[in-house]
Amino acid sequence: MSSPCQPATLAELAEAVRSAPRVIAVGAGTKPRLAQIAGSCMRISTAKLTGFIEYEPSEFTFTALAGTPVREIAAILAERGQYLPFDPMLGEAGATLGGTVAAGVNGPGRWRYGGLRDFILGVRFVDGAGRVLRMGGKVVKNAAGFDLPKFFVGSAGRFGVLGEISFKVFPRPAATRTLRLRAADDAARVQILTAGAAARWELDAIDAALDEPAVYARLAGPEPALGGLAAEILGRFPGEELPPDEARERWRAVGEFAWAPPGGSLVKLVITPLQLPEVAAWVRVQEGARAWCSAGGNVVYVARPAGAAWPASPWPGLRLRGDGELWLGPRRSYAVQEAVKATLDPEKRFPGLEE
Repeated sequence: MSSPCQPATLAELAEAVRSAPRVIAVGAGTKPRLAQIAGSCMRISTAKLTGFIEYEPSEFTFTALAGTPVREIAAILAERGQYLPFDPMLGEAGATLGGTVAAGVNGPGRWRYGGLRDFILGVRFVDGAGRVLRMGGKVVKNAAGFDLPKFFVGSAGRFGVLGEISFKVFPRPAATRTLRLRAADDAARVQILTAGAAARWELDAIDAALDEPAVYARLAGPEPALGGLAAEILGRFPGEELPPDEARERWRAVGEFAWAPPGGSLVKLVITPLQLPEVAAWVRVQEGARAWCSAGGNVVYVARPAGAAWPASPWPGLRLRGDGELWLGPRRSYAVQEAVKATLDPEKRFPGLEE
C-alpha cells in the first residue's frame, strides 16, 4: 500500500481530492476499518492539518483542524477548566478530531450530556467535486440552514474530507468519584443500569463489565455533594468506592479499549439495556471474545483476537478494527442520506454508504 497524500492546507486538500477518481480520508489509524476500501483508492492523510484555528474560552467554543490529536485538544481545554463531555476515545493512541467525528464513537461521558453529535457546531470540508464548503457555524447560536455537520458524525468519510471542525465545550467538573457496584449476573446489571437511568443521581457515566460481576458508576460535580450521593447509591446497591488512582486507570482503560485483545478486531453494537442479557450470551459463545457495555447500556463494544470468525450480528453495529463488513446487523436506509451523498459527492469519489 502506497503512502497516503498529506496536504498541509485546505487548498492542498481540495487539490488532492480532485487529483484522483477515488479517495478516502485517513487519520491516525486508530479505527482502521473505516478507511479499508476494496479496489484502487487514494488515501489522503490529515496528519499535517493540525492545530487550533480559534478558541474562545468565554464562549465555550473552539475550531480546530481535522488532524489535530484529541489529546492535544483535551490538554488545552483543561488549562481553562473545560472539556469535551462525550469523552473522546483513543486519545492516548493518537486519535484525531476528524477521525473521531467520522467514527461517531463516544466515551462513557455520553451518558449524561449527550454524544459528539450534540456538541459539533460546524465543519469546513472538501466535497466530491473538490470544493471547500462550510456547513454550520462557530458559535452555539447558529440556526441558519440544515444541520449538515451532524451528517458527518459516523459518516466514515463517505460525504467528504473534513478540514476544520467547530465544537462547543463544557466546564470540567470540580470532582469525580467512581463506584464499583456488585452485579452477580446479567439481570443484576440490567437492574442497576435501568435504576441509574431513572434515579435522581444524574450519573456522569455508568458502564458495565461483562466478564466481571460489576457495574461502574461515575459521579461528577462539587465535592461536598458527591459524598452524599455515593452513600445513597451504596445504600441501595452493594459495592464500594474506588480509590482515585484506580478509578482513573479504570476509565483510562475504557477510553483506550485496553481490555480488548491487542491486534484483534473491534465492533460497536447499538442496543438497549434490556437486550444486554441476550448480547452477553451471544458474546460468551464466541471464543476469545470480550465486551464492555457503555452509555448506560445503550452501546456494547465487542473485541475478538485477530483471525477469529464473526457470526452474523442481530444488532446494528460498526466495525472499527479488523476484517469483515463495515456495517453489522440490520441497517436502515434513508432517502435523505442518499440525497445528501448525491449532492456532496456527485462524481462518486468517496466510498459508497454501504462500503
